[in-house]
Amino acid sequence: MPLFGELFVSELLKKSVLDPKGDDLGRVKDFIVVKGDPLPRLSALIVEKKKNLFQLGWEYIGIFNKRIISSRVHAIKIKPYEFTENDLLIVRDILDKQIVDANGAKVVRVNDVKLEGMNNNAYLSAVDVGVRGILRRLGIERKSEHLYRIFGKSIAHNLIRWSYIQPLEPRLSTISLTIPRQMISALHPADIADIISKVSHEEGIALFAGLDPNVAAEAIHELEPDVQKAIIQSLGNTFASDIVERMPPDEAADLLGNLPSDKAKELLESIEKRDAQDIQELLGHEEDTAGGLMTNEFIAYTPELRVTEAIEKFKIDAHSVETVYYIYIVDDNKKLIGVTSLRDMLLTSPNVLLSEIMETKLKTVTPDTNQHAVAKIISKYNLLAIPTVDRDGILLGIVTIDDILDILLPPLSKKKRRRV
Repeated sequence: MPLFGELFVSELLKKSVLDPKGDDLGRVKDFIVVKGDPLPRLSALIVEKKKNLFQLGWEYIGIFNKRIISSRVHAIKIKPYEFTENDLLIVRDILDKQIVDANGAKVVRVNDVKLEGMNNNAYLSAVDVGVRGILRRLGIERKSEHLYRIFGKSIAHNLIRWSYIQPLEPRLSTISLTIPRQMISALHPADIADIISKVSHEEGIALFAGLDPNVAAEAIHELEPDVQKAIIQSLGNTFASDIVERMPPDEAADLLGNLPSDKAKELLESIEKRDAQDIQELLGHEEDTAGGLMTNEFIAYTPELRVTEAIEKFKIDAHSVETVYYIYIVDDNKKLIGVTSLRDMLLTSPNVLLSEIMETKLKTVTPDTNQHAVAKIISKYNLLAIPTVDRDGILLGIVTIDDILDILLPPLSKKKRRRV
């Protein structure tokens, strides 16, 4: 069963299959694929004749190339075929399916499938995701090449080898294709979210479920609320809890606030008690207030700490805080009494006390301050973050410039929180 040169599926579709006498058995309609070593291989051809479908096993194929496809058996010996969900078919299940191109952080389509011969079998060696695949299916690849040459150009080959492709779903009958997940995890969270938003609902969930928990925690906040909800509810409780624990408390509160109360409570009960308390506290505030905007992750030290000691503590504490713009100074009762910037701390003599370099003329807001009022204060005083305090001046959290940008350009994940 020789394969001569490059052979693509589009070149074989609708081609006549001849029996040993040269009579027409029908025209190629599709191909059945099974797992092979090292690549998927053709196990049978599906041929159509007079609107009836027949299955011609690969073991009965005599010649298989662009010019001739012939069978070793006569029509009487080939079996009728009915499409089933258990078979993986090239035309039905692979052509026009989407592939996540991790290198370009985009979604491309399978325009054609390349076949190669090896050990008397035909293997799926690559998918064509470029213009050539489209032109080939239209039957105008050669004419287009000639036209391109007239203008001094060429049509690029854009093939993805099958060895770089794997199904997102375990069942090949519902194949979805992607570059290995290690490459996906290396993308920016916003790019991952963009990819998930472009593939089908099931594919998006399957892709997300394969991410590293740290990457998943960064990417989920970039998704639309409905997608977030569907993904979290589809995940196992252990993985979902791991994601929530790794998220900043304010983003975790946004996520849980969009879930049914019973699911949110289940997740809160599954994570570390301290993390759950931080999230629960944020869930108690309305979203359009400083309390709804703030995060309760910040760095605060006492005034008697020396700069050199503060720097050493900062090297440890900063690992668990998403955003650090300022060091807040609090007394033994957690009351805010001052603030200093990282710049001032680094440029100051190591033995100086924080109380000597802190700014005491503070701009603060309370948890119920309207978000637009918060934005005006941050803008007016050119702040990167503003502390949120209660009536007694106790530091509760901070609203960062990122949160204010979310007001002006709200992310898709922004929504009304529900108390849990």
